[in-house]
Amino acid sequence: MIDPFFPRGIAHYLGGGLAIGGAVGLLYLATGLVGGMSTLFSAAWSYVSRQAHFQGEHLRASRVWRLVYAAGLILGALVYLAFTGGSFSTGVEAWRLFVGGLLIGFGARLANGCTAGHGICGLAALQWPSLVAVLVFLGTAIAVAQVFHGLGVVP
Repeated sequence: MIDPFFPRGIAHYLGGGLAIGGAVGLLYLATGLVGGMSTLFSAAWSYVSRQAHFQGEHLRASRVWRLVYAAGLILGALVYLAFTGGSFSTGVEAWRLFVGGLLIGFGARLANGCTAGHGICGLAALQWPSLVAVLVFLGTAIAVAQVFHGLGVVP
């Protein structure tokens, strides 16, 4: 019954979730830092944008470790590809990925965090606002998927 949702099996999804959870937990235990990704984006923009939002002390002070964190995510993906012989292809058109990325970025800013920050770190810390954010993320994703499926946009 669950097989159609995981055509390549469930093992690598489970392994990926455990690896992400372990890495975020290790980051927090070793440094006390929360590894959310939406703040990484704003911190990176603090290098090039002079807008007041991007020049906040919390962003400028955290941008180096956040960029190292992002490099580790990319390196992890490359190591995975090297060992599995996989590819980066998603089978999704580039314009859909771009529009989806814009919508996710907007939602992350609106929610003051992303699924990594709220869903992994915030829930692990038993933060009530993170639970609300995750429920809104999931509810919205399910609703949008159902609407697009009903319109025939996605199979």
